[in-house]
Amino acid sequence: MSDRFYSDRSSYIFTSESVAEGHPDKVCDQISDAIVDAFLTVNPEARVAAETLATTNTIVIAGETRGADSITKAQIEKIARDKVREIGYLQQGFHADNLDVYVHLHNQSADIAMGVDAGDNKDEGAGDQGIMFGYACTETKSYMPAPIDLSHRILQALAKARHSGEAKGLGPDAKSQVSLLYENGKPVKATSIVVSTQHAEGLTQKQVREIVRPYVLASLPKGWMCDENEFYVNPTGQFVIGGPDGDCGLTGRKIIVDTYGGAAPHGGGAFSGKDPTKVDRSAAYMARYLAKNVVAAELADRCTIQLSYAIGVSKPISFYVSTAGTGKVDEAKLERVLQDMCNLTPRGIREHLKLNRPIYARTAAYGHFGREPDATGGFTWEKLDMVEALRDTFKITEKKTKIA
Repeated sequence: MSDRFYSDRSSYIFTSESVAEGHPDKVCDQISDAIVDAFLTVNPEARVAAETLATTNTIVIAGETRGADSITKAQIEKIARDKVREIGYLQQGFHADNLDVYVHLHNQSADIAMGVDAGDNKDEGAGDQGIMFGYACTETKSYMPAPIDLSHRILQALAKARHSGEAKGLGPDAKSQVSLLYENGKPVKATSIVVSTQHAEGLTQKQVREIVRPYVLASLPKGWMCDENEFYVNPTGQFVIGGPDGDCGLTGRKIIVDTYGGAAPHGGGAFSGKDPTKVDRSAAYMARYLAKNVVAAELADRCTIQLSYAIGVSKPISFYVSTAGTGKVDEAKLERVLQDMCNLTPRGIREHLKLNRPIYARTAAYGHFGREPDATGGFTWEKLDMVEALRDTFKITEKKTKIA
């Protein structure tokens, strides 16, 4: 398992990347999740599986839906254009007003619906088979691995500066990559940082580097900046043509960016474009929720949780917990306690985390995890409302030092 990165060696370098909201794949994720939100606004029980493709001045949306027939193709097209405009694409090769939008959404398969729907003698089943993972650790205040946390922070800072006009000349498309040195199992500094960002024609590589530098410095802990010769900004020299005009985008291609940056296992299923009956999404959120509460309760410094499901079956096929040698409690008992505390059926997860709401477009860039729960019901899986119950159950009384 991926936590071998941590348990086998005490000193090493580990790297994670993030991509900005204007990255072609993230444009598609955001459009797909905006469609999910539109359907859940009309009907909280709506079913959606919306895939988006984006290329030069073209968007194609395809998939299956059920339960919100009042939503028209014209509305779907408007959702796509509005999202492209919000991201900031008004360039010649990808312009919110001028691009072509093709909508090919049709009714959900009756065979899938039969397996998922609740009936007289069965609870609601999982929307598909699959395995899902959740992870948390003490490396950051967000209980996320530090490399992916910092990669997200850099791009969020750049995006905020671009939208506000503070950083002139930057375009929507961008990527970051952070390599951190770990000593005695803890991150201590960056060994290299890569930022590639779309920019206005006429800016030199050196000028873009100096635009980017203060936002990178502000995103890192003090003293963590890498050596100057390991700070790479637009290594190819120029990045004027960006977004779907430069590279085709698809929903669901940035699943490692969406989760833990490779520092923990991933089940393989993407999140965006899927309503919460799809356990690829909802069970991964639940696994993160449980792992985060375990770590916050100081039962372990790291926690990995795996869930698995069969299509049409309500209960999980398996439930696994690993604390990678950092646990203070018996893992088998922890598995039993967590399953007793939470209903892990698809319906139980949706009800516990209140997932049948239009809360998904905001998840589709800068990671689904490590975000703050918001006042309108987003990121409920980041709440720490099980901590005291877990501490009481396992009789944890002493307090450790604060999180890094």
